[in-house]
Amino acid sequence: MREVNAKQITEVVRKLCIDSNYYLTEDVLKALDEGEKKEESPVGKEVFQQIKENVRIARTEQVAICQDTGLAVLFVELGQEVHVVGGNFNEAIHEGVRQGYKDGYLRKSSCHPFTRVNTKDNTPAIIHLSLVSGDKIKIVLAPKGGGAENMSTVIMLSPSEGIEGVKNRVVEWVKQAGSNPCPPIVVGVGVGGTFEEVALTAKKALLRPLGQKNPDPQLAAMEEELLTRVNNLGIGPQGLGGRITALAVNVEMIPCHIASFPMAVNLNCHAHRHQEAVI
Repeated sequence: MREVNAKQITEVVRKLCIDSNYYLTEDVLKALDEGEKKEESPVGKEVFQQIKENVRIARTEQVAICQDTGLAVLFVELGQEVHVVGGNFNEAIHEGVRQGYKDGYLRKSSCHPFTRVNTKDNTPAIIHLSLVSGDKIKIVLAPKGGGAENMSTVIMLSPSEGIEGVKNRVVEWVKQAGSNPCPPIVVGVGVGGTFEEVALTAKKALLRPLGQKNPDPQLAAMEEELLTRVNNLGIGPQGLGGRITALAVNVEMIPCHIASFPMAVNLNCHAHRHQEAVI
């Protein structure tokens, strides 16, 4: 059994909050470069250049990429041979978010749903915990802004609608979202499971590196087709028209009940933020 002090978890989460809001990962930077090359609209190309300049400023001047620094969404893989000492596991994460958003001068967006009174420290964090083998803790932090998160949906399809029904609903939903999620977007699609699990599956799909296809050939082909169809909508960068509406479409699938056929779409804006660490 390996002991991990809660203070170490807090410090790691603090840094992830800051880094994820300051720096885009290499796969996203590469996708933006490729998107600019493929974009045919002069206005669209200029938007890509402005996005990349914004990313450069954020990195060099140590400021947030976007004013909406999101809610802190964490995916944690906790090794079953880890014993957390010196404090409560969840509280250690919440404290890391408090410190990260304060020290990084990141906007606090968490509020009471009815009164809209701000919690003032961006907590509670959204924690998705999985117990895995081993003696390590893997933490992926993905800040999720309101604009993209609002353009997300869960749909309970009829099993008879099949794969074509899923594809059509994805394209229809992106078309309906239009410029609201700040394209070029990343489209996470979940299929199967249950009402709540399919939403989480769609969000997990966003964590797969851009350009990495699903290992299932059927789903890989589905991703490629959906990316083409989405980019043929003509929404373009920032909704100003053009060829590149999405940088990627990632699809994940899990088994579902014989009478059910749930699907979910979770969108991310061009500031496709996520960082990870292993303790």
